[in-house]
Amino acid sequence: MGSFRVTGGHKLSGEIIPQGAKNEALQVISAVLLTSEPVHIHKVPAIRDVIKLIELLADLGVTVEKTGEESYRFTAANIRLDFMETQAFKNKAAALRGSIMILGPLLGRFGIGKMPKPGGDKIGRRRVDTHFFGFQKLGANFHYDPGTSFYTVDGKNLKGTYMHLDEASVTGTANIIMAAVLATGETSIYNAACEPYIQQLCKMLVRMGAQIEGIGSNLLKITGVATLKGTEHTMLPDMIEIGSFIGMAAMTGSELTIKNARIDQLGIIPDTFRRLGIRLDFRGDDIHIPAQSNYEIESFIDGSILTIADAIWPGFTPDLLSIILVTATQAKGTVLVHQKMFESRLFFVDKLIDMGAQIILCDPHRATVIGLNKAFPLRGISMTSPDIRAGVSLLIAAMSADGTSLIHNVEQIDRGYQFIDQRLNALGASIERID
Repeated sequence: MGSFRVTGGHKLSGEIIPQGAKNEALQVISAVLLTSEPVHIHKVPAIRDVIKLIELLADLGVTVEKTGEESYRFTAANIRLDFMETQAFKNKAAALRGSIMILGPLLGRFGIGKMPKPGGDKIGRRRVDTHFFGFQKLGANFHYDPGTSFYTVDGKNLKGTYMHLDEASVTGTANIIMAAVLATGETSIYNAACEPYIQQLCKMLVRMGAQIEGIGSNLLKITGVATLKGTEHTMLPDMIEIGSFIGMAAMTGSELTIKNARIDQLGIIPDTFRRLGIRLDFRGDDIHIPAQSNYEIESFIDGSILTIADAIWPGFTPDLLSIILVTATQAKGTVLVHQKMFESRLFFVDKLIDMGAQIILCDPHRATVIGLNKAFPLRGISMTSPDIRAGVSLLIAAMSADGTSLIHNVEQIDRGYQFIDQRLNALGASIERID
């Protein structure tokens, strides 16, 4: 298990380029299974989850060529469906939650998909019912073996239909889309997720020959086609990493410029950080965060305490609530953070409390943060990262703290942030990776 030794109190300075979007990568890389022709993808982040997915596709028979530092060419001409019967497949797929994204493409193109119960962050229940509900609506048969924790989906002749999803699941929507583009007839998906990642996937599939209407809305209409062709695709910068850098700059009182941020795709993320009192200047497509000695949380118009809650797009992404929470600990004022989607995602706040933060954990979903206004800096401690986003939040806290902190289980951080220690050290941080 790897660890970071972080010496706090160092200001950052300079420019940083965000990596390609992790959540988009898991979808569009899985989509290469839909065609036998080459698919060339750029801005692929070098993070553990993405690397593991690429390795899994290679084991399935996909030819993988690295054509540049962040570019890969995938050719899924000779897929080994029998690999899904092996223990190696079960072990690799179970270790990666994103592996569930290969089910839709396999079902759409080959009529069969198998998957062990996937792992991932320990942030509470993350049901996958929406995926299988959609597959069944398209005519597939679903079986789950509780003894082996193995899912099997069988559907040789998928047919388009109307479906109203019970939740606007991003991964569920993506999986259903990838199964439906090769189904016979028209499929309508209502209450579809419409995050930029879904829009990117749909645009990529359209370039491959798919027929999709309503991109960017919660009602998608898909007319199935017989085959798809190859294409070239460039991923968006990771909005979660961008938000993390904004919070990091504020907590450490640093001046930082985030390059090529695709501001037009960030939704309400910039304005949400501005509500914490953080100054953001847009310079073309770059975000400049000036050094601030203090930042003050807004109140609602009637004077009541600000509440920041997650919501489906175009609401505030749940992946940034941990960053909002830790950033608020050094602001002036009080904020209620309401994490609606995952009941265990706020359980890392005990580490922040040990560091000196003033936080009241109201219940598994809500925490009240009383900002210290940088009058009382956090103190370095030893702690363990429970998931990707909490891990980076603890890293931000450690970078702003007095003294030295140890963060264990940093493999969780590596799942979502590429070379994070090297990139931040280049800006002036003091992060040492140790075993």
